[in-house]
Amino acid sequence: MKYLIAATFAFVAAPLAAQNQDLGEPIPEGQDVETIEEEGGLTGSVSFEGNLDDLGIAIPAFATDRNVATPANAQGTAALGVELARVITADLRNNGLFKPTGPDALPKPSFANINAPAWATWSNRGAEMLVHGYVRARSDDRLTVGCYLYDMALQSRLVAEGWVVSPADWRRAAHKCADLIYSRLTGESPFFDSRIAYIAETGPKDNRVKRLAIMDSDGANHRFITTGRSTALTPRYSPDYKQLVYLSYVDGNPRIYVYDIGTGRQTLVTQSENPTFAPRWSPDGRYILYSMAVGGNTDIYRVSAQGGRSERLTDAPGIDIGGSFSPDGRQIVFESDRSGSQQIYIMNADGSNQRRLSFFGGRSATPEWSPRGDQIAFTHIAGDFNVAVMNPSGRGFRKLTSGWQDEAPTWAPNGRIIQFFRTERNTGKTSLWQVDLTGENERRLPTPVDASDPAWGPILP
Repeated sequence: MKYLIAATFAFVAAPLAAQNQDLGEPIPEGQDVETIEEEGGLTGSVSFEGNLDDLGIAIPAFATDRNVATPANAQGTAALGVELARVITADLRNNGLFKPTGPDALPKPSFANINAPAWATWSNRGAEMLVHGYVRARSDDRLTVGCYLYDMALQSRLVAEGWVVSPADWRRAAHKCADLIYSRLTGESPFFDSRIAYIAETGPKDNRVKRLAIMDSDGANHRFITTGRSTALTPRYSPDYKQLVYLSYVDGNPRIYVYDIGTGRQTLVTQSENPTFAPRWSPDGRYILYSMAVGGNTDIYRVSAQGGRSERLTDAPGIDIGGSFSPDGRQIVFESDRSGSQQIYIMNADGSNQRRLSFFGGRSATPEWSPRGDQIAFTHIAGDFNVAVMNPSGRGFRKLTSGWQDEAPTWAPNGRIIQFFRTERNTGKTSLWQVDLTGENERRLPTPVDASDPAWGPILP
């Protein structure tokens, strides 16, 4: 019995518009994809026993049937196969759960080995898992990329998928392969094929230029979205990944814009002469929450994403800022100083039933609800600023970082990793960092300039 590699994604858009492309074109049977014999099928699961961070994964270069020059790599598909494996290796290593060995330290499998691994070669290297893949040039200048994960103990294939990609989007195929491996071995949802928006900062400390920028989850494919002529702050991706909402100060007046990533078109949602803060999407993309100070009192408002009249949701004396919806859209978590210091509160989506959550000492700010709904990340202030989490009942407090000034957490789309920005004590320089829910595997993300206000978008379609 024969079957095709499952092909559920096709990357055909231009680099910027690719973020909005629904990747649903299947690979036609018999076209640019190998049929593979089912020899007994997959009868077992992952045979490895122990911690995932001890799991050795060999990721040699992706093979090619013939070396063909491509816009993705002038040296051809053979060189591109090495780059694909390097990206996958970096994704899995930076996640902190695995110990992958990349293509630069491994022999190159032949194209024929992709479906029939040389088991002895890899067993002798102590690998528990083996990743094989291939890249082939198509007549339409696109590429077909296949990804296979093998269990060495079972000598069986665990999972395989293939994608058609435009040359400009070859890295997305690598991220999709890393997502496939991560999900199969952990049982968790993927997150590598996602993008991050943030505020790029340049200039002296007292006169910073702040531009909106986006990049892949690993820092690649970086691009600036705004010019810096007006200050940009607090970006957030829309639930469908097609737009960004952000706050801009034009001539000193705050305005909330929605930026269409595919077209570059900006739409003004609301503007005011009053100080305005922290726009956030509702899970269905219909509304935007924001905070505005009127007459010395700051409250949370809700406005249609298309603009129009704003509805005030809070009216307590003091400062209410930073609303973040629960994934089901029924509740909003926010910060307020109505008790005398910054603390975390929760309310229903219509503003009713407001109540305090944080009772663990110090101050608490910038809450962000996990996509899974089981945790709320926030900035805990007790001398230093650190990223912490709690559950939606206010229990289970855990501090995840121990820097001097770590703040503004944002969640990976699978709800297992948190990104934040860190300010250096002496220089004031800012940078983006990530930490997982264990508080370990902390790492800095590369950005070309200083960075703040990160926003991690959903998994790309």
